[in-house]
Amino acid sequence: MRLVLKYGGTSISSAKDIQAVANHINSLSKKNELVIVCSAISGTTDDLIEISKLIKSENKDKAEQLASKIINRHKQLAKQLIKKSIIRKKLLEKLDIDFRELVALIEGMVLLGEVTNRSMDYLISFGERLSIKLISFAINDVGKKSIPLTGKEVGIVTDSNFGESKPLMDTTRLRISKTTDLLFSTRTIPVVGGFAGADQHGHVTTFGRGGSDYTATIIGSCIKADEIWLMSDVDGLMTADPKIVKNAKLLNEVSYIEAIEMALFGAKQIHPRTFEPLLTKKIPMRIRNSFNIKNQGTLVTDSHSTSTKNTVKCVSNIRHNGLIDIRGGSMVGTPGTAAKIFATLAKAGINVMMISQNPSESSITIVVKNTALEKAVNVLEMELLGNIIKKLEVTTDVAIIALIGSGMRGTVGVASKVFGAIEKNKVNVAMITQGSSELNLAFVVKDSDFKIAVQALHDTFELDKIN
Repeated sequence: MRLVLKYGGTSISSAKDIQAVANHINSLSKKNELVIVCSAISGTTDDLIEISKLIKSENKDKAEQLASKIINRHKQLAKQLIKKSIIRKKLLEKLDIDFRELVALIEGMVLLGEVTNRSMDYLISFGERLSIKLISFAINDVGKKSIPLTGKEVGIVTDSNFGESKPLMDTTRLRISKTTDLLFSTRTIPVVGGFAGADQHGHVTTFGRGGSDYTATIIGSCIKADEIWLMSDVDGLMTADPKIVKNAKLLNEVSYIEAIEMALFGAKQIHPRTFEPLLTKKIPMRIRNSFNIKNQGTLVTDSHSTSTKNTVKCVSNIRHNGLIDIRGGSMVGTPGTAAKIFATLAKAGINVMMISQNPSESSITIVVKNTALEKAVNVLEMELLGNIIKKLEVTTDVAIIALIGSGMRGTVGVASKVFGAIEKNKVNVAMITQGSSELNLAFVVKDSDFKIAVQALHDTFELDKIN
């Protein structure tokens, strides 16, 4: 088989973990053609983001201390990881080139006293630049040919939207297939840095947090992979968050559309844009645990398996949100009211997570993150209060609960079952939405009630017996 394996930061955070990954890759490579995609080592991207904040606040010393911490950590890992002295020496030489470039970049940013989106992408791409060398040399150390490649080197070409770039797929497909065909012919395993590519001028761009999954599916679609495996520290997609629901079960199989909904509703294992490159190619994806390789994880496919008879597959939740109820008599029958409200919020960079409007058009209710709540209220009051809006009512600390499952489509009585279970547990519902696709049913409760609500729904739909 032709496989793309993506390893998350927690899977490669110690020398022992990296050695286990290298051994697993070694045994898989005997019968399969492999491309490996890696995130930065756990905590590195956070440290690089912190460096950018220190540069902005002109705290040069602290920024340099944090850079030293990153450098020392990767040096230590390299020394503990590689057994053969020649390979270890070569790895340390390669890492030193990156370390010098990182220090020079930080000095340059400090001198300028500013962090642009472009320099930020360049800075945070170093996490993956360092990790791919550790993984690739660890594979060499167990006797396999391997080469580390950045997203730019493997051939990922993007637009110039720094921080949230999108791949230019036609150019990317040509470049990646040319690079990988050559490596497959020489039985060399490429280890590619996730999360980043380069625009047409060669400037480093990133896909945003969690973008390594996206890199894996971009490469998978370009090389016509048989499967893509996302390797992390969880067994796969679950019927609920196991920290909340003790009897949460692993889902053996879900469809792309269900997995996309789960990603949007807080399944941390997946970046929502991950599925874009797969939809046309219909490549199956597995979400697996690098610490539990005997477990096959969750298979994500284009087709619906027999398990669609399960009306609901999963109960997700997103906590720490605020609810804003926007009211005004002049909103009734006035074209463009909603457009003005959402344009005002968009201009302020506020993401609206959920919307509900009653048929009388006299009120619109929206949900935003708690962190954006004050800004959202301020901008609506300044721009629209007394004009379109007569009154704003704010509720802080609410949670979104979402039921997801393609089997809900056309099934009578799902809503009554849901709200019957919620009522039985004396939980008040503040807002409800369901899209016409009927793939999910979402509602809002107080943050303090979210655990009771999730457990009640998990029990009502007997999700512990799902497989």
